[in-house]
Amino acid sequence: MNKDVMTANSRYLFWRASLLALFFLVIKVPPLVAGQREDDKRPSAPAMEHDGQHDFDFEIGTWKTHLWRLVDPLTGSTNWVEYEGTSIVRKIWNGRANLVELKVDGSTGHIEGLNLRLYNPQSRQWSLNFANSRGGTLSPPTIGEFKNGRGEFFSQETLNGRAILVRFVISDITTDSCRFEQAFSDDGGKTWEVNWIAIDTRVRDETDKASSVRVASPGDSGHAQAETHSSGAEHNGQHDFDFNIGTWTTHVSRLLQPLTGSTTWAEYEGTSVVRKVWNGRASLFELEVDGPAGRIEGMGLRLYNPQSHQWSLNWANSRDGTLTQPAIGEFKNGRGEFLDHESFNDRAIFARNSFSDVTPNSSRFEQAFSSDGGKTWETNWVMTFTRAKDEANKAH
Repeated sequence: MNKDVMTANSRYLFWRASLLALFFLVIKVPPLVAGQREDDKRPSAPAMEHDGQHDFDFEIGTWKTHLWRLVDPLTGSTNWVEYEGTSIVRKIWNGRANLVELKVDGSTGHIEGLNLRLYNPQSRQWSLNFANSRGGTLSPPTIGEFKNGRGEFFSQETLNGRAILVRFVISDITTDSCRFEQAFSDDGGKTWEVNWIAIDTRVRDETDKASSVRVASPGDSGHAQAETHSSGAEHNGQHDFDFNIGTWTTHVSRLLQPLTGSTTWAEYEGTSVVRKVWNGRASLFELEVDGPAGRIEGMGLRLYNPQSHQWSLNWANSRDGTLTQPAIGEFKNGRGEFLDHESFNDRAIFARNSFSDVTPNSSRFEQAFSSDGGKTWETNWVMTFTRAKDEANKAH
């Protein structure tokens, strides 16, 4: 071979080897870990998010509650009043929800409230929904979560006609005590004024009371203003749902695709339990049924408004832990009818809930939708209730 050609080849091989050496020197490609393939060099998966569905388990039970309330928040007032009473918290959906009932008394009167807490498995957050017996309506939900043993929940509400921010904090949690604080901000969260403090201490010899509807910890309010309540003559409508208290064998028929012309129904069998709250001025309805199409686990909180003499029906299912638009109405001539305006498949519709055929041992519930302003209605959900005689005592 020609000497010049050999020299050229030598220069080329030397140049190529030098370039490769420089490449690896600069890039510093790390060696594979033993047992790792080239295609396994993927970034590690992020740590699992906290599953908070049992965050409130610590509070299940009966508590002695000491409460301080600022009388006129965001006015510069320093006038605090004190209350003493009890709180009872009981599980719903095995801890993925709970109901709190609060009953306290002080020099300025009586506070009787409840707090329905619901866990949303998609957002991994809780919503706290407060109501007091004077108004019988739920406040806007206060939403948040627990981190490092402390719960923080936020909402936007109105106070004295002005929009404010609300912060609710649960802290100092031990087996036998916890602290609740509610604060308002009227400057976008730059400063906060605490207006509600509650200290709960567990009542050890009353633990079994946790199985009855719980009294909400004062701090559980998550609502702009706690209201005092004084007894007096009230419309008899406050006991309209007493017929439903107890344990029931329940059959559900559900139209699978409402407002589409479908005639395919799914059948479910199971039980429902209805418990009194506020001596009948509210009630908690828990439903568990199963069928070929799956399982339905839901609950309804019914609240009586003594001003309007109407009831609001608030429904949630365990799948998303979110309350639907309340259906509002009343009973007349033994029939209850409750209406709301909501969205279904991104279209505005009317929804109607009705109770009929009421006897001491049976009743019927129907839900229907209307997409034409109430001219026509399509029934999509039917429940029939038959009292479970051997469980009659659970009515209380």
